[in-house]
Amino acid sequence: MEFLEGRIFIDSKLPGVPPERRRAIYRATAKTLASIHSANVDMIGLGKYGRRDNYCRRQIERWARQYIASTAEGKPASNPKMFRLIDWLRQNIPPEDSSGVAAGIVHGDFRIDNLVFHPTEDRVIGILDWELSTLGNQMSDVAHCCLPYTVVIGQNKHLDAGFEVTGIPEGIPSQAEFLDDYCSASGNPWPAKVWKFYVAFALFRGASICTGIYNRWLLGNASGGERARYVGNHANELINFAMDFIARKSVLPENPPSVAQADAKQFGNGNKIQNILDERGRFVPSQRVLELRNKLIKFMEDYIYPNEKEFEKLAQSDARWTIHPEEERLRELARKEGLWNLWIPFDSAARARKLIFGEGPNSISDGGRDLLFGAGLSNLEYGYLCEIMGRSFWAPQIFNCSAPDTGNMEVLLRYGNKEQLEEWLIPLLEGKIRSAFAMTEPQVASSEATNIECSIKRQGDSYIINGNKWWTSGAMDPRCRVLIVMGKTDFSAAKHKQQSMILVDIKTPGVHIKRPLLVFGFDDAPHGHAEISFENVCVPAKNILLGEGRGFEIAQGRLGPGRLHHCMRLIGAAERGMQLMAERALSRKAFGKFIAQHGSFLSEMAKCRIELERTRLLVLEAADQLDRLGNKKARGTIAMAKVAAPNMALKVLDMAIQVHGAAGFSTDTVLSHLWATARTLRVADGPDDVHLGTIAKLELQRAKL
Repeated sequence: MEFLEGRIFIDSKLPGVPPERRRAIYRATAKTLASIHSANVDMIGLGKYGRRDNYCRRQIERWARQYIASTAEGKPASNPKMFRLIDWLRQNIPPEDSSGVAAGIVHGDFRIDNLVFHPTEDRVIGILDWELSTLGNQMSDVAHCCLPYTVVIGQNKHLDAGFEVTGIPEGIPSQAEFLDDYCSASGNPWPAKVWKFYVAFALFRGASICTGIYNRWLLGNASGGERARYVGNHANELINFAMDFIARKSVLPENPPSVAQADAKQFGNGNKIQNILDERGRFVPSQRVLELRNKLIKFMEDYIYPNEKEFEKLAQSDARWTIHPEEERLRELARKEGLWNLWIPFDSAARARKLIFGEGPNSISDGGRDLLFGAGLSNLEYGYLCEIMGRSFWAPQIFNCSAPDTGNMEVLLRYGNKEQLEEWLIPLLEGKIRSAFAMTEPQVASSEATNIECSIKRQGDSYIINGNKWWTSGAMDPRCRVLIVMGKTDFSAAKHKQQSMILVDIKTPGVHIKRPLLVFGFDDAPHGHAEISFENVCVPAKNILLGEGRGFEIAQGRLGPGRLHHCMRLIGAAERGMQLMAERALSRKAFGKFIAQHGSFLSEMAKCRIELERTRLLVLEAADQLDRLGNKKARGTIAMAKVAAPNMALKVLDMAIQVHGAAGFSTDTVLSHLWATARTLRVADGPDDVHLGTIAKLELQRAKL
């Protein structure tokens, strides 16, 4: 019931609004709807707000019954076309409706006149009329919002045809452009194949509602008064619009406008953007993501690849635990280029903004804050960019997108309080400090978090930490300032309530870095992997994350986006291997001909490409499910990606090493380092056996159902 000082646009044509601002208003509408639809209902406590499956099927039956009840006594008379429309809808329900994969928060009556805009700025500050909200198929919201393109519903005796017939008012985007804005912001797929159903469904529901209102008007108890006189006409006209709409051959272009423009640009001027899964598949990046990807590729070619040998040279020297001056320069340049913190999911960014700056979801931040919180990408969108960074061992840290910092920042974004965010998250986002995650212990099998033995005991206003950790990646970096330590605060509690996570300043007395560990001979300087002992380390009680006994819960939440980033980077590492393999095969002769002319090589290279492409699809699917369904429901596909990606990358890199011969084992190429990193991820990212167990258990659960 909060009062909002703002504007409401009753007429979707936006009369009196300058054309250039109409576009901004419609774009804000699309982004606001995408923001609602992107909410993780389980995380915000709305997981039981409604049934997620068969939303449209249930709605069809509900409103069909309503229509029959409203016309039962002939007041008004039923329309035979309505029953033909109902039959058509029942036969054309999209598959995603029954599975619930498109489910989430549904507003139920989302349209431009139910939005409150800022008094002077073209942004949404409030959303009205939530009485029809529930969980369900979100495309029904999108179609309802798009009805003005098909029919303009007003208070006149008859309805007017929509914008697509009468002409789109100047400045207002086309329906395809509006949908493109929505899909780009939400990460949802382009709905060309199902759009006819959703619009017809919206018109059908409107016709049933209008019939009910008219029935009550005839009985003398309609709340709309005399305005309800014409809704009987409106009901039949909506039915006619629906029947005409489903009779149309085509209702949307096959691809969104941004993809069509990107393809035209690519093939017209030789643009370097690789056309990823273009019109042949559903994973089509938006124009915005394509532009970021192109910018990232250029940055890699101009700055990262040329400096790899310089970075490696320092990492092999006596000064290897120092930072190369060029790295700091490139980090600043990446930030200025808008290629900074691209990994941050928009929902996590929204929570942090609210806690730190007191901003609402629609607040406009200054440029510095916007840089801190990335580009507002979904996990799927970031996947296309993370892959590019994975082509070089050095690249992710240049863009502040490297592990373990991303996982640690994600923990703070999702679970940290305001004080913790201000003290540790902001410096991490700014790139002023780095971090490490201390979980693995040398004396126990740490792949099972419940085995952890490190103790975190409460003592007054402090916690005392004792234990040994190893493979604490990043702790050797001279910029590392904070450790997230996992230990047990209550050894007698329930199995999954014993663990807690706490923030530890690495300079706290009692924190001893014992040695750097080698990964197949690589110490990964200056990043490093440390063995650390904690001897009576005294940490303020305020440093506990989320509360005692919440460590396992946080660890499970952390297993989503951050862990999937490894898979995305492995796709890039494999692509680098394919590139080097091809270059070597085309330039190196053996037994009288180029390696590329040997049939055995051609066969193996083709198999590598097949493995790479199907793994890429699996990783993109996992990212998409992570966006739409959340960590828990996407865990099966994420587990598949975690098994498939490192094994695929190892196969491709092994083949590339083989083609290079003895040079492949050396540090003269990046192959050996990429291979070593990929091999560790079959353990460091959770052992294959654990992921395979998860996949198998989910499969058996489905079989029982």
